[in-house]
Amino acid sequence: MNPPHESTGSVGERRLQHLLGTAEQAATFYDRQVQTCLTPQMADFIGRQTMTFLSTSDADGACDVTLRAGPPGFVTVLDDGTLTYPEYRGNGVLASAGNITENPHIGLLFVDFTHDHIGLHVNGAARLRRDEEQRRAYPCLPVDAAPGRRPEFWVHITVEEAYVHCSKHIPHLEPAPRPRPEASRPKDADYFAPRPEHQSPPYEGMQTSETRTGPLPGRG
Repeated sequence: MNPPHESTGSVGERRLQHLLGTAEQAATFYDRQVQTCLTPQMADFIGRQTMTFLSTSDADGACDVTLRAGPPGFVTVLDDGTLTYPEYRGNGVLASAGNITENPHIGLLFVDFTHDHIGLHVNGAARLRRDEEQRRAYPCLPVDAAPGRRPEFWVHITVEEAYVHCSKHIPHLEPAPRPRPEASRPKDADYFAPRPEHQSPPYEGMQTSETRTGPLPGRG
């Protein structure tokens, strides 16, 4: 059963709700939509998803958002109050996992872009557990969630709230085979690096080194 709506939402949310006159509308949403554990329908939805957007922050509140993907059900529902997913070494930065060691707050957003066009927010508290430790505790975990890769950790999440993300602005996407990248495409590590030979054309009215006359403008 959900807690009274007075205990749901942040101080900032409520301040703006009163400022904009949406407090009653928000209270209805809290009462009807915000769950303190996963419903069977939510658990089934998570079990079908192949990706999730993931947000964490460090002890100072500096945020990071990323994407996790895998086969359907790569985020495992252990029970109505617990989720877990494998964390791999990746590029070696371990930004999300590092944040979790400082600040357990975590937010996940699952979105169905292809069929039901609906989303699910899950917020909670996370901790890291070694692969061996997590498998001893939960033998039901998939043996080879990502073929050829072994998790460094499992992120173990205690659910604090879960609620719907409405379908209104969710675009429709069609699954398709991943195309082979063009030969001219830069490698991932270089994709966003400055490339003078491919600079965007200047916008109208913009002064460049070729069009500028007179001294450089001062700071005044």
